[in-house]
Amino acid sequence: MPPTDAQFENLRLELRRGSLVLAVLAQLRTEQYGYTLRKTLAEHGMSIDEGTLYPLLRRLETQGLLVSEWREEDKRSKRFYRLSPDGKLTLKQLLAEWKSIDSSLNGIVKG
Repeated sequence: MPPTDAQFENLRLELRRGSLVLAVLAQLRTEQYGYTLRKTLAEHGMSIDEGTLYPLLRRLETQGLLVSEWREEDKRSKRFYRLSPDGKLTLKQLLAEWKSIDSSLNGIVKG
């Protein structure tokens, strides 16, 4: 019996969840605020809801992977995020792991 639409959607979201963390960390090698981060991710095919992005940013900051600061830009206060030194190291490690997983999956899928 094929999976239901709801089952597929749950599996799809589970697959995307870890990828979003990697995408956010990679994008924050360059300092950005939330709106530009969302826009850039969407332009690369990784759309993310505000309700998912901002809690993720707070969690990554709590884990010490990001640092942020409030600054005024265009007469509005915006919170800018960037990788911390630990975040840079973690991104490097996660990218190596991603490449290993990708290589393994390509071998399995083609198999």
